[in-house]
Amino acid sequence: MSSRQYKLQRHRAGDGGTHWISYSDMMASLLLIFILAIVLSIYNYYQLLETKTRELGEQQARLETAQITLAQKEEDLETTRVELMGKEEELSAIQIQLDTKEQDLNAATLKLSEREEENQRLLAQIVLKEADLADQQNRIDALQLVLAEQEKELSSYQVQIADLLGVRTRIVQDLRDSLAKANISATVDPNTGDIVLESTLMFEFGKSDISEEGRAQLDRLMPVYLGVLLSSQYKDYVAEIIIEGHTDSTGNYATNLKLSQERALAVANCCQQMSTLNRTQKNALQQIVTAQGRANANPIRNADGTENADRSRRVEIKFRLKDSEMIERMGQILSDLE
Repeated sequence: MSSRQYKLQRHRAGDGGTHWISYSDMMASLLLIFILAIVLSIYNYYQLLETKTRELGEQQARLETAQITLAQKEEDLETTRVELMGKEEELSAIQIQLDTKEQDLNAATLKLSEREEENQRLLAQIVLKEADLADQQNRIDALQLVLAEQEKELSSYQVQIADLLGVRTRIVQDLRDSLAKANISATVDPNTGDIVLESTLMFEFGKSDISEEGRAQLDRLMPVYLGVLLSSQYKDYVAEIIIEGHTDSTGNYATNLKLSQERALAVANCCQQMSTLNRTQKNALQQIVTAQGRANANPIRNADGTENADRSRRVEIKFRLKDSEMIERMGQILSDLE
């Protein structure tokens, strides 16, 4: 190879290296510019971030301040609301008191008005009373004259009233005296005048036919008994003569009731057939006698509370006074005192 060709080749080779160095420099420059741009962007970003962070902190501080202020405002508002509620309650209490006072005032006004009307009415009544008092005084004077006259008659009326109240007592006493005088042994209740006939003497056990001993006892007793009750002194007071049959608790109630009724009726029939009673006594007895059975409704008790069967089987002869007529007569006597 000639030297010229060699030089030409070297020259060409040298030109390629120059071109490569220029290209590398250019790329390095571009990279540097890119890096600088990135660094500048990062710097600007951090500057902006710092600014935004600072602004955000300021906003956060302002927000916290605003929240504190809001909380204080809410607390103040709640305090104000509580105070307002208290004021409303006080106002309601005052209003209730005012309403009560108004009601009391209205009631007092109404009461005052009623009292004024009452005073007017009383005043009118006083005028009438004064006139009535004058009239009453005149009547009192007249009544005092009548009272003086009635006081003279009072002692006699008291005797009559005492006489009416003592009719039963006198009848009982006369019965006891008359039976004793006739030598008849019979128990007369001192309060009621009831006479008890023992069934053991009058009837066989469980029977209603009167025994001979029982008939004999009735023949002696009844004329004396009726002689007192139908006497002129007491006959107007006697309303009823009651013959009651009683049994003990042996057996059932229906059987005892039938037996007690039959025994009471047997005694009543026996009295109607007595030859020792006159026609007047028999007729009077028919008008007022009643026969009834009580079964074992009223047993006689021993001291220990047990039933006395023998004494429970009995026939009782009772009398009832004309209480209504006695009361009417007492009323007439008392009305005479008015």
